[in-house]
Amino acid sequence: MHGQLNLVSVGPGSTELIPPRARAAIERSEVIVGYGLYLKWIQPWLEGKEIHELPLTQERDRAALALKIARSGRTVSLVSSGDIGVYGLAPLVFEMLEATDKLDVQVIPGITAALSCASLLGAPLGHDFATLSLSDLLCPWPWIEERATLLARSDLAVVLYNVQSEARRDGVYRILDIFLHHRPGTIWCGTVRNAYREGEATAVCSLKELRERNFDMLTTLVIGTRFTKRTGPFLYAPRGYHGWETQKPIPPQAVWLFTGTRDGNKLAAECAAQGMATVVSVATEYGATQALRHSPESAIVSGRIGQTARTNLLKQSKARAVVDATHPFSTAISSQLMAICGELNIPYLRFNRPKSWLPSHVLAAGSMEEAANIARAQGNRIFISTGVKDLNTFTKTTDREWFARITPGVESLERALAAGLPASHICAMQGPFSQRANESLWLDWQIDCVVTKDSGETGGLPAKIAAAHALKIPLVVVQRPEINYPSFTETTDAVLGWLKALPVDA
Repeated sequence: MHGQLNLVSVGPGSTELIPPRARAAIERSEVIVGYGLYLKWIQPWLEGKEIHELPLTQERDRAALALKIARSGRTVSLVSSGDIGVYGLAPLVFEMLEATDKLDVQVIPGITAALSCASLLGAPLGHDFATLSLSDLLCPWPWIEERATLLARSDLAVVLYNVQSEARRDGVYRILDIFLHHRPGTIWCGTVRNAYREGEATAVCSLKELRERNFDMLTTLVIGTRFTKRTGPFLYAPRGYHGWETQKPIPPQAVWLFTGTRDGNKLAAECAAQGMATVVSVATEYGATQALRHSPESAIVSGRIGQTARTNLLKQSKARAVVDATHPFSTAISSQLMAICGELNIPYLRFNRPKSWLPSHVLAAGSMEEAANIARAQGNRIFISTGVKDLNTFTKTTDREWFARITPGVESLERALAAGLPASHICAMQGPFSQRANESLWLDWQIDCVVTKDSGETGGLPAKIAAAHALKIPLVVVQRPEINYPSFTETTDAVLGWLKALPVDA
C-alpha cells in the first residue's frame, strides 16, 4: 500500500503566515499528528480529521506514529512549527525511513524562527548568517561551545535557538561570554519573544547589554556583526551596495593609531599619505565614520572590544607600533595600551595635544565631581561640554537645570537621555564650535554657567573661553588627569619621525 506522508511547516504561529501549500496538505490529509500548540494554529482546517496529539519531548513517538499511519496506506500530515526541516522533525523522519518504504513523502517549507524573528527586528540577516541551538538534549554541550567559538570568530550574524529553559539557566551566558571575547560589546543585537503570537515582544540592545538580560525557551536572540547597523527601532545588515570601504582587512605589521579625535584622525591620514600601512582603532561607530572620512586608506577597527580582544588583534596582526592619540581624558585606554605594548614588546608613543593657557577668570577644577560642585555654586542653568560618559556626575543632583552638547551618534544620545537630560536640553552636533556658535546657543538656552574640560585648541577650548568671557558667564574647566607616559610628543612631525626611525622588523 502506498501511503502519503506530508511533513508540514506552519511557521511562527500566525494563520496569515501559514503557506497555502501547507494548508492544502492538511486539508487533503485523513490524519493529523502534532503537538497541541501547533494544532491550535491550524484548528480551522481540522474538522473531520483523525487527530493524534503528543506532547513535547515525545518527538520520536510523533514521527514513528506518522510513519506507521502512512505505511498503512493513509494520508497523514506531521505538523511542526517554523520550518520542519530546521531543528524540526523532518531529519528524524528520514532517519527512520526504511529502504523498503514506498511512501509519497513531501516536505512543505515554512517560515523558520530565524526569519520570522528577523522580520520583526528589521533586516539583521541581510548578509551571511548562521543559526545555533543551545539545547543540549540532542547535542553535547562541548560541541555547542566549540561551534559558538567558531561562529563568534567568523563575524557572521548568528541566531540562537532554544536559548534558556528552567533546566538550562547558565548556558546562554557562557555562549554570550564567548561572543564578548571575540566581538565588541557595542555591536547591535536583538531579542524576540513569541514572534507573531500573543505576547510578542522585541528589543534592540548591545551585546554587552544582552549579557545582562533574562530569557526563556520562547525567546530567540540575534547577534549582529561589526557591519550591523541600527536605524530607529530596527536593525539591518548592509549588503555592500555602497561598498565595503569601512571594513578593510587589517594589514600585517601596520602602525596602529588609537584615536577618536580630530587631531588623531589627521595624524592617521598623514601616516597613510607617507605610505605606511595603518589601522585606526576607535571606540564608537560614529568615531569610525569620522576616521574613515579623514583616512579612507586606513583599516578601521571600532568598538570597545576589551583588553583581551585588543591584545589578540595586535599580536595576530604583528603590529609594528602603537600611537596613542586618544583624548587626553581617556586615561583608562592609555593605561591599557601601555600595558599591552609592554607585554607584546610593541613600540608605544603618546601623541598628546598641547594644553591650553587658562586666563585668570576661568575656574579650574581637579575632577568632574569638583567641577559639578563649583558649577552648582555659580549657576542654575548649567551647560555641560565634557562628554556623555561624565553626565551622571552632574545630573545626579536635580536642584539645577542641566544642558549638554554631545556628538551626533545614537549611543551618545541614548546615554544622555539615560542620564536624565530632557531631549529639549540636548544639542547633538559635531564640533569644534566657533565663539559665535557657542554664544548663540548659550543665549538661546539662557545658560548662566558652563562646564568644559581642557581639551586643547583642537577641542575648541579657546572659543569657549572667549564666548563665556563675552557673555560674562562663569566657565569651569576640568584639568587633565596626570599620567606617566613612557614617551610622548605634541607634534605630527615628531610622530612621523619616530615611526620612520623604527627598525623595519619592529
